[in-house]
Amino acid sequence: MANKIDQIYEDYWAYTAAWTDLNGDKFLNVLRCCINFFDAHDINNYSSEFYDKLQHEVQLITGIGGASVRKGINQMVKIGFLKPYLNGYVPEAKLYIQAVTERKRYSLLSKTVYSYGNFLNSMTSPSVEGNGQIKFLLKTLEEVGCIDKRALISLMTVDLDDYPKGYLTKEELDAVYQRVVDIDFIERKYNQLGHLMNLLSKLDDLKSHDGALYFKTDADRLFGDDSETRKNVRDPYLQRVYKSELEDESIAFYKSETPKCMLEGISHPVLIASHIKPYKDSNSEEAFDVNNGLLLSKNTDSLFDLGYITFNNDGTICPSRVLSNDVIEHITQFRLNEHFINEKRLDYMAYHRAQVFEKRYNSYLAKKYIFEAM
Repeated sequence: MANKIDQIYEDYWAYTAAWTDLNGDKFLNVLRCCINFFDAHDINNYSSEFYDKLQHEVQLITGIGGASVRKGINQMVKIGFLKPYLNGYVPEAKLYIQAVTERKRYSLLSKTVYSYGNFLNSMTSPSVEGNGQIKFLLKTLEEVGCIDKRALISLMTVDLDDYPKGYLTKEELDAVYQRVVDIDFIERKYNQLGHLMNLLSKLDDLKSHDGALYFKTDADRLFGDDSETRKNVRDPYLQRVYKSELEDESIAFYKSETPKCMLEGISHPVLIASHIKPYKDSNSEEAFDVNNGLLLSKNTDSLFDLGYITFNNDGTICPSRVLSNDVIEHITQFRLNEHFINEKRLDYMAYHRAQVFEKRYNSYLAKKYIFEAM
């Protein structure tokens, strides 16, 4: 039996949007029309007669008809607002049209797509049960750290039943992409790729950068938060060079093909070029000085950047007393290797202890760790 990936899936992960502006009047009016239709009709089973009536009412609202109306209705089914087979709508649909802010709608959209969305569903088909593709995609993003267009087009061909763990690894994504190229899927589904990326860009905690998808917190730390960049005029090119220098330092020390966290020694999918002396406090020479940085995993970077931990001169970790005991026990088992400690980094670290860590979390426990390590 041929592998499923070798077949040409014309309908798999099929999401073509009739409306890309999901906050626009057209989308909201059509969704409102569908909700009012289901509230007015007691439909127990699918019938072509009722579906024709729904299409007619949507046509009166939009001024379009035929395939375009069906495409619009099916878009709302695939997103998850409407249930397949004329089975009504989910509670979030009515809240969505009642929301007074775009921010509220984006949150409701994210919840709806994650909980109910399934690109295999349509109004004329019974509901396809199981986890939807967006949930699978987000779990894959957690695993690989970044989904570019190559990875996204690969995911669009995946049968979720073939991966019961609920996500793909980087190696699996690469393997799927090779098969995608073999069946010319990219050329035939390029428009759907754009529609899917547009939908993803509207979900909470996701951010697109240079055509690739990241969790927002990862993108902000990798490339700089938009508001912080505008405020501090951070140069994106120098930021990338700065990170590249830290990656080279890590690769040279660990003798590895990929960079590793300078603290944990692990090749996390996302590593952060973490400033020791905060960027906002640094002058032009300090801002992109490689000695003012450490390459850290995103969890460690968050603790360090927010002042929950700092480093002593011997590389041991000094935790804040506000951390729970299990976090302290876990994080203090690591130590910054002496290779990554030099005089300039010690100067920057002294600033971090005094102005980030001690200034924010001055405590007897912090002092105890510092005094014992010196």
